[in-house]
Amino acid sequence: MKEIAEFTYSHHAHSHMLSGHLQGKFLEMISCMVQPARILEIGTFTGYSALCLAKGLTDAGRLHTIELREEDALRAKSYFDRSSFKEKIILHIGDALKIVDELNETWDLVFIDADKENYTNYFNRIFTKVRDGGYILADNVLFHGQVLEKEIKGKNAIAIQQFNDHVLERNDVEKLMLPVRDGIYVIRKH
Repeated sequence: MKEIAEFTYSHHAHSHMLSGHLQGKFLEMISCMVQPARILEIGTFTGYSALCLAKGLTDAGRLHTIELREEDALRAKSYFDRSSFKEKIILHIGDALKIVDELNETWDLVFIDADKENYTNYFNRIFTKVRDGGYILADNVLFHGQVLEKEIKGKNAIAIQQFNDHVLERNDVEKLMLPVRDGIYVIRKH
């Protein structure tokens, strides 16, 4: 984990996207509490969050993670291959909206942390595949505080606010927004 963080912070132009220690520990704790057999992560980046989430997997558990950018995906895979979760993490490279539809799984835990404009689309695509009592975690739901502004500007902030409103209006989930780092929505399906 330390190696991933050090490399990403030192060499990646978008190092601010790394989950980091605090959020990583939160993801690990949630995963260990849920003890999922199947995890879906939308947005791998350099692999830090996937390794945190994998720590709670059951013995036969699998984590599917999707990354659009091949360079980031290959870097993440190099870390996965050296980890004790090598056989448990399945990395997909490409468009998450297409890949999610192709995966025939029932998810215990989903972590959404990819392009912000598609958060609502990701949520809607995976919701029927999440088991009753399963969890969806969504990152960056405070979007640098921009969603708290009187007038929300910028396509990503607007998309995140639309996602937040979409979740808030639903009565088929329990939800809790936590101010961890850039905001995490914890959503439990009824």
